[in-house]
Amino acid sequence: MTFAATILTLYPEMFPGPLGVSLAGKALERGDWSCETVQIRDFATDKHRTVDDTPAGGGAGMVLKANVLGPAIESVGTARPILAMTPRGNPITQARIREIAAGPGVAILCGRFEGFDERIFDHYPQIEQVSLADIVLSGGETAAIAILDACIRLLPGVMGAPDSGVEESYENGLIEYPQYTRPQEWEGRTIPEVLRSGDHAKIAAWRKARSEEDTRLRRPDLWDRYSGDRDQSASDARQKK
Repeated sequence: MTFAATILTLYPEMFPGPLGVSLAGKALERGDWSCETVQIRDFATDKHRTVDDTPAGGGAGMVLKANVLGPAIESVGTARPILAMTPRGNPITQARIREIAAGPGVAILCGRFEGFDERIFDHYPQIEQVSLADIVLSGGETAAIAILDACIRLLPGVMGAPDSGVEESYENGLIEYPQYTRPQEWEGRTIPEVLRSGDHAKIAAWRKARSEEDTRLRRPDLWDRYSGDRDQSASDARQKK
């Protein structure tokens, strides 16, 4: 089954962009996924093909019009997940990426200017408002590219090793352990001895400990969630005994 990606945008020339090279590009050539763009401006009805207007109540910038966005959304249907890229959205998670990658595809609505007329989300409650992080971009296209890349790499056969998408940051609630490779010594620094021991049990224990420690120090938000989930699992196990 081909993973079908549709991007609703004012700048269709930005796609596939970097997704046309490397692993994603090879997967696109093989037909593992498809990339379709929809020009939002095509759904404007006035002679100037206007897609935006001034904010109600005043303020700087322009807002994408609901009566243009609505027909554009209708043109792609609502059978697949629809993501709207906006700084007001919830940061997308690796868990949600994995869910999307396991499905038939995704439609992504790219914001510009001051964003979308809010009535779009009232009329289409199935649209997920998402962001990449607590940052503001010039438009949703670059965020859409990042999200599509995260999905495409999880498609069967895209990554060489089947485990490549499992033992990495966020898959188990932690950031990934640090990686090393040859040469054994560089600038007076050596690869940790345990990684050269050949003892797989010790290596696994070291990696888990480093993942936990680095997550605790660098991402306390993830660590709190991970610790809470682990405590809950332990409590559930005790109650079953």
